[in-house]
Amino acid sequence: MKNASKELADEYRRLGGRRIAVIDDNLGSSREWDGDPPEAARFWNEHVAVLSDRERRDVETFLPSLNDESDEPAPH
Repeated sequence: MKNASKELADEYRRLGGRRIAVIDDNLGSSREWDGDPPEAARFWNEHVAVLSDRERRDVETFLPSLNDESDEPAPH
């Protein structure tokens, strides 16, 4: 079964996206700590930022989590 939110998150990460999911009290958001490469930033702005709040939160749940250090992107 395809999951559009996971596919968006995976493509964003494949492009070098560095956002980290922040899930607190079942409310999700993402933080951009280090800045994204241009391709990842453009992808986020064109495909994720334009989604409804609910759809964007769904994508963010597939990003590495601030609460799970094993999924954090490697430092550069």
